[in-house]
Amino acid sequence: MSVTIKDIAKEANVSYSTVSKALNNSPLVKEVTKQKILRVAKEMGYEPNLAAKQLVRKKTEVVGLIWPTIERIVLATLVTNISKAFESTRYSMILSVDSTDTAMETFKKFQVDGMIVFAESENMIPEENIPLVAYGVSGKTKVTYPIIDANHEQAMEKAVQYLYDLGHRHIAYVGLMNTDDALQNEKVEGYQKAIKKIGLTEQSIATDGLDWFDGYLAVDDVLHVEKRPTAIIGSSYDISSGILRALQEKGLGVPDDISLISYDNIPQMETTEIPMTCIGVPVDELAEEIVQAIIERIESEEKDVIKKLHPSLTERQSAGPVPEDVTSS
Repeated sequence: MSVTIKDIAKEANVSYSTVSKALNNSPLVKEVTKQKILRVAKEMGYEPNLAAKQLVRKKTEVVGLIWPTIERIVLATLVTNISKAFESTRYSMILSVDSTDTAMETFKKFQVDGMIVFAESENMIPEENIPLVAYGVSGKTKVTYPIIDANHEQAMEKAVQYLYDLGHRHIAYVGLMNTDDALQNEKVEGYQKAIKKIGLTEQSIATDGLDWFDGYLAVDDVLHVEKRPTAIIGSSYDISSGILRALQEKGLGVPDDISLISYDNIPQMETTEIPMTCIGVPVDELAEEIVQAIIERIESEEKDVIKKLHPSLTERQSAGPVPEDVTSS
């Protein structure tokens, strides 16, 4: 009988998921653990016969990625990192920016082994006998496929707490609200819960969209609230970049007059006019988790897996202590 990944997991006393990641050379597995797993696999005579597996199981080793757009910098960056993460596996990726229904029909024709979906809404996506993994928000609806959750609520809590610790007591949030986009709603709810928990007054400024110009226009509303904020949390890279430009044009120093933190932890944050402090799961880590989840879903057929990731805050020059001439209340 041939040796399976589950056999290796039992012998090495680790999870099936850890073995799968180690055999695919994932950076998410500690090197000492990876070497142990590789040694056990070799000792047990594990040799994956990829050609035979494709013939017997009729696998194409192709994964379809259904994405809403590549026009937004953050989503384009995440797609690029997902593609790179596949390079260290035996799977290839094809991309569609069509509607979910259209893309699914196309991928069926290509006979993909699995699909990755960007789940903007809270509606359940039909799996239709093709292994599916969604990047989205967990806990809103009962689903039968794994969800990779970047934990937007915890990200907002960390951002608010960070600014509070710097002395800020008037912290505004700028972003899309009351939308069908579950990810954006989760950010708003996270900000509101964090503000309430600390005992501050909510200062939410709604935008019409998620683009650079939406953040740029929102600054007028930010500066006309009854108590002008000393700090702003932007809901995305694009919105925060627009906020930064508008503040500079109005002669306000960042962070000397107003601090700015942005959601989205991508490398481009370091190259904005003022390198931006940001919060979120690093994009390379997020991509790796998504790729490993779909591979595990294809190979083990596990369901109902929800993985909440841990966002991290990257400090740069756009956020600092509350201005000395501001009286906290």
